Amino acid sequence: MGLSEVSGQRDTEALLPDTQAMELRKRNYYVERPLLNQEQLEELGCLTPATGSRPWRTWFRCSYTRARALLLQHLPVLAWLPRYPVRDWLLGDLLSGLSVAIMQLPQGLAYALLAGLPPVFGLYSSFYPVFIYFLFGTSRHISVGTFAVMSVMVGSVTESLAPDEDFQQAANATVNEEARDAVRVQLAATLSVLVGIFQVGLGLVRFGFVVTYLSEPLVRGYTTAASVQVFVSQLKYVFGLQLSSRSGPLSLIYTVLEVCQKLPQSVVGTVVTALVAGVVLVLVKLLNEKLQRHLPLPIPGELLTLIGATGISYGVGLKHRFGVDVVGDIPAGLVPPVAPKPQLFASLVGYAFTIAVVGFAIAISLGKIFALRHGYRVDSNQELVALGLSNLIGGIFQCFPVSCSMSRSLVQEGAGGNTQVAGAVSSLFILIIILKLGELFRDLPKAVLAAAIIVNLKGMLKQFTDICSLWKANRVDLLIWVVTFVATILLNLDLGLAVAVVFSLLLVVFRTQLPHYSVLGQVPDTDIYLDVAEYSEAREVPGVKIFRSSATMYFANAELYSDALKQRCGVDVDHLISRKKKLVKKQEQKLKRLKKLQKQTATSKGPSVSIEVDSSARDMESNNLEDPKAKGEGPAMSCRDGDAGACPERKAMDLPVVSTGNELGDTAASGQEGVKAPDVSTLKGLGLPQPYFHSLVLDLGALSFVDTVCLKNLKNIFRDFREIEVEVYIAACHTPVVAQLEAGHFFDASITKQHLFASVHDAVLFALQHPRSNPASPVLMTKL
Repeated sequence: MGLSEVSGQRDTEALLPDTQAMELRKRNYYVERPLLNQEQLEELGCLTPATGSRPWRTWFRCSYTRARALLLQHLPVLAWLPRYPVRDWLLGDLLSGLSVAIMQLPQGLAYALLAGLPPVFGLYSSFYPVFIYFLFGTSRHISVGTFAVMSVMVGSVTESLAPDEDFQQAANATVNEEARDAVRVQLAATLSVLVGIFQVGLGLVRFGFVVTYLSEPLVRGYTTAASVQVFVSQLKYVFGLQLSSRSGPLSLIYTVLEVCQKLPQSVVGTVVTALVAGVVLVLVKLLNEKLQRHLPLPIPGELLTLIGATGISYGVGLKHRFGVDVVGDIPAGLVPPVAPKPQLFASLVGYAFTIAVVGFAIAISLGKIFALRHGYRVDSNQELVALGLSNLIGGIFQCFPVSCSMSRSLVQEGAGGNTQVAGAVSSLFILIIILKLGELFRDLPKAVLAAAIIVNLKGMLKQFTDICSLWKANRVDLLIWVVTFVATILLNLDLGLAVAVVFSLLLVVFRTQLPHYSVLGQVPDTDIYLDVAEYSEAREVPGVKIFRSSATMYFANAELYSDALKQRCGVDVDHLISRKKKLVKKQEQKLKRLKKLQKQTATSKGPSVSIEVDSSARDMESNNLEDPKAKGEGPAMSCRDGDAGACPERKAMDLPVVSTGNELGDTAASGQEGVKAPDVSTLKGLGLPQPYFHSLVLDLGALSFVDTVCLKNLKNIFRDFREIEVEVYIAACHTPVVAQLEAGHFFDASITKQHLFASVHDAVLFALQHPRSNPASPVLMTKL
């Protein structure tokens, strides 16, 4: 570079901002370092062995600091409430709590029907769990309480274990609703206790990561299918029909068919009530969206609709004049705690675990969204404990399992809520309704509650648009979404979730079994190696084959890795090894027969003999030798001059020349003793084709762990390729993987850490400079 160019570059850098000038100076750089294998890398980096930590020792230590930390960890309200900024946050939390309570009231009444219970138990479930979560929860914005998906899962349990048919009175074939509701309440409360036990137990053993097995496409497909289940379950209230209770696989299909069959029996007053309520709710929601910027709080459409419908029903007499089914008596006051029935645990344990996992997945998903948005952390294990205690204590007070609601959480955040003080305010408002105002809603039509549920499904039903977006973004995730949706629709909520999780995990295993295998080539004048099939400028290094897999190697794909490696190398390794073994075995048998012939000749003639064996390719394919003495053809023949031409008999029989006496001295003088064995250890000596590369580099940068099958497979690769005279090297192994290789006794006399290199470029340079030896490492210089 001339002086003018250097000065011009400096002038250019002076005119650029500092960051761009720095990037310009870094664009071309020169690296000089030693070529490093694993041993040299550990020595250069001063690798220190990891000390075995025993965290369990601290679990049993008792001190004031540890006790205080445990208390604040499991009772978070003591950590944030003393530092609560009253002037800044109290007003927003009060308004937010009031807004959430206004939504909680109609949703609690409606979702209790969805769970197959009297509406008042929805109010109980909107009070106790919310207040418990205020004490133990770590999310500041989610609204805990009744939720449509959880309610429909509870409803499927109560209707399957306590169907209407079991409570029909023989006299008039009517259902004894009082006895049925009592049994269903007991089932739901016991189920809530079991759900709480599962969630608290999983949280205490720090099993919060279990939710990671529920991917976002799986959760969205599941909630979409659950919304369809909710919609179908409310059709009997919209049309005023009496339907059979069904559960299990295909129950949704049978319910839809029964609704279609009984449509002529619909109650007109109920249908009109549901339609009017639905239209009003939709209009109010549209009005809220249009006036969102101008309204301090959204218009409480559900609450106004419930109040208006209750007044109209009471004034007009919808139940007596038009046969519209109403909520009925709502007892004022709280119910005393009731212990769960242990006899029901065996029949509810499967449902409880499924509901526990689904409820936690929904809550932690929303909690993490709000935490990222507002810059705080949500503890997944403590969230499990908080939800579990909410369900456990709530079940003792006749509540059914709850989670968090997306719509109420968004309202709580949008109305200015900053902490769970908003949740405590909403629970106190619900308590006032339970104690004093609940009985005012006894004339509320159930069709209005059904309409409110269906209208609130809008958000979940919009998830059908995921099909189009996933089709463009990731079709594997689309497959998970579709399988989850179809399985949940056909097999019901519990079996559908199990099938979805199993399918999702099997799909992950299947994708690791079929990763992208590639042969790498060097980008000219760099130390970068890319797939030669994807990058036209990448060139394979002559004599060196570089192989890489995009996934880790373990028991499920180790054999496929080996097969792909041998296929991409362009050499039939197994066939070549088989041919080599056959020829070596044949040559060894021939040499053995020659030694036997030598011994027989020496016995018959007396003096010692030496046999010179021609190791050419022609002799390797010669006929088997026969002992003429064994066939009775007279004594063995010999020629004293050692010349094959002077022994026509031996020449005709294609036997080796046997020399005795004086020839032995000449042979010894020339350095030949005994039998001179042919060189049959090389492919060339055997007349077999040699591979066009002398070294193989395995890029194991994607390897994240090592199991015994992986260790055996790597050793087999070393053995097979060395058998065909190809040296194998490993590159880019992470330190934990190297430690696992050492623990698995992978290294021995033939495979050492000198076969491991810091990078692919190190391994390639070493293979080029020392294809069959292992000298000191040269200096690696790379210009990028």
